[in-house]
Amino acid sequence: MYITDIYAEACFNDEAMKEHLSEETYKRLKATVDNGSPLDDEIADEVAEAMKNWATSKGATHFSHWFQPLNDMTAEKHDAFLSFDSEGRAIMEFSGKELIRGESDASSFPSGGLRATFEARGYTAWDCTSLAYVKDKTLYIPTVFCSYTGEALDKKTPLLRSMEALSTQAIRVLRHLGDNESTKVITTVGPEQEYFLIDRKLYEERLDLLLCGRTLFGSPPPKGQEMDDHYYGRLRLRISDYMHELDRELWSLGVSAKTKHNEVAPAQHELACVYNTANIACDQNQITMESMRTVAKKKGLACLLHEKPFKGVSGSGKHVNWSLSTDTGVNILSPGKHPEQNLTFLLFMAAMISGIDKYQDLMRFSCSGASNDVRLGGDEAPPTVISVFLGDELCEIYEAIENSHDFEEKRAAKMDMGVSSVPSFKKDTTDRNRTSPCAFTGNKFEFRMCGSSASISRPSYVINAIMAEELSLIADRLDSYKADKKDEAQNIIRDIIREHKRILYNGNNYSDEWRAEAEKRGLADLPTTVDAIEALRRPENIALLSKHGILSEAEIDSRYEINLDMYSKVINIESLTMQTMAEKSIIPAVESYCGTLARDVASVANVGVPMPSAKEKLNAICKNLKSASDSLANLKVAHGYASKISHFAEKARYYKDNVIPAMNALRMYCDRLETMLPKSAWPFPDYTDIMYRV
Repeated sequence: MYITDIYAEACFNDEAMKEHLSEETYKRLKATVDNGSPLDDEIADEVAEAMKNWATSKGATHFSHWFQPLNDMTAEKHDAFLSFDSEGRAIMEFSGKELIRGESDASSFPSGGLRATFEARGYTAWDCTSLAYVKDKTLYIPTVFCSYTGEALDKKTPLLRSMEALSTQAIRVLRHLGDNESTKVITTVGPEQEYFLIDRKLYEERLDLLLCGRTLFGSPPPKGQEMDDHYYGRLRLRISDYMHELDRELWSLGVSAKTKHNEVAPAQHELACVYNTANIACDQNQITMESMRTVAKKKGLACLLHEKPFKGVSGSGKHVNWSLSTDTGVNILSPGKHPEQNLTFLLFMAAMISGIDKYQDLMRFSCSGASNDVRLGGDEAPPTVISVFLGDELCEIYEAIENSHDFEEKRAAKMDMGVSSVPSFKKDTTDRNRTSPCAFTGNKFEFRMCGSSASISRPSYVINAIMAEELSLIADRLDSYKADKKDEAQNIIRDIIREHKRILYNGNNYSDEWRAEAEKRGLADLPTTVDAIEALRRPENIALLSKHGILSEAEIDSRYEINLDMYSKVINIESLTMQTMAEKSIIPAVESYCGTLARDVASVANVGVPMPSAKEKLNAICKNLKSASDSLANLKVAHGYASKISHFAEKARYYKDNVIPAMNALRMYCDRLETMLPKSAWPFPDYTDIMYRV
């Protein structure tokens, strides 16, 4: 099997369009896809007929408008290609109207007050820049989702808006720098997806994994990740088989899965794709996560995408690699051989530095979520304080510009391994930094804060919005400068570095020294999602998003409410799950074991044989059992109070400040009890079984 033989075979791609469309219709559709020109209604029926014929040849019987509502899931409604002629005979039909527009119940998805229960109508509209595909006998048509009154109720619409806004402002700047050929600047994204694979039978024996996607109880296994032997290690046969089938499915769907390997934690793995246009990358990452789960189930496995499935080992992130390219093929963030002479690169990089410093809280919000809270800030993930890593060479270039002195270029050193048969090669001019939330890695920024289960649309549209604003300010300044524009560009870079260099940090973001230094610099620290969501109330952030047409004030308000409400719902489910597991499984199992142990102690004592160690063990277990029971009672009280709070912001804060600490206390005592009981007495598979039996 050759990859090229199956790649995108399930997609209505360029090859399929050429085969099934007339030459004129093909050209007009391509103009819309490539140039963003409005879709011509006149060709819609022909495109729909061609798409139907192609899809049915692939076995499709239904079509679905596939969209991404604000509930961390994707949504689809399936309609058959079924109609009837005038004589009542069944025929297959698919019109241009059905292709372009669909209708859904907008009040049944999160809307943050934009839709009431009695205001049900919502629309899906075809995003023709993202390829339709066939899967499970259904033609999936990527769409945006909006309310009857026009507000965006999905994750894709603000991303598409932000891409256009950024392109508009970037072209303004490029014109001043002498680029008269480019007509569009394209946001490119390449996500790296981390995940865990465990045996499905063990997965189904744990209520916390089934309902919450992570273990709410569990003591550490004797071996964790301290040996560093899993990272890039040999793929186990069962895992390799899974990855082969996953690759095959993703390639057929046009997803450019490229890199796969074992990650740091036991049972953890990673998949990375080739870069694509941001909205397509977003769609394909959603397809990837869905395929990961379905293929895993076929293989008797469970794919865990939660950011922290297991306490005590590294969690999973989704590194969003972000860059900008012109429609003439130039990567704007590629520094070239002499970055100090690349004015366009230096100016766009300065815009990023300025934007991230100004909108730290919005960046933090873009990667927020209850599940990511248990990952961020640990020593396996970026901290909750935002900073930017540039590397030594770029920092030295910007320092030279700031202080108006010449940059002394250093010749790239050679890497010589001291073995004659191993070739020497040029080293990169700077190291990488895996602890930085926002790291420049050669020709792109790697945003490492995004959680593994999250959509990449929110961080992508926030980054786009920030860059659109900063480039707009730069373009305004260049517009009003009458002399040499390149001289003014140098002045702008100098001013930005002087004002915003506090955000630059090349050191260890995990260290206590950096935490103290960040506070000294006045950088924002928003440790939880509840703190980060407040970014949507800051006037400067509202002005930014509304100015560039990315989100209206009503849409911003809706997301403020939706995100707080979603946070509360996640913690509510986790709290109830903990209560159920503790009350119905853990405490009864411990009580039963204590009864057995007490009878053994008593029977031996009756024959005059002392058992001091067993007595001590029984006392210790009973003491922790009492603490666990008390903690369960405390959690019930806190949860009961939280459930009665009606205001969504107050409810979220109460869950954060009271329910989560009560959950942590209950877990501490239950995990301690797990270490005291024999394995046969514990009611759930333990960490050793889950992480090592694949």
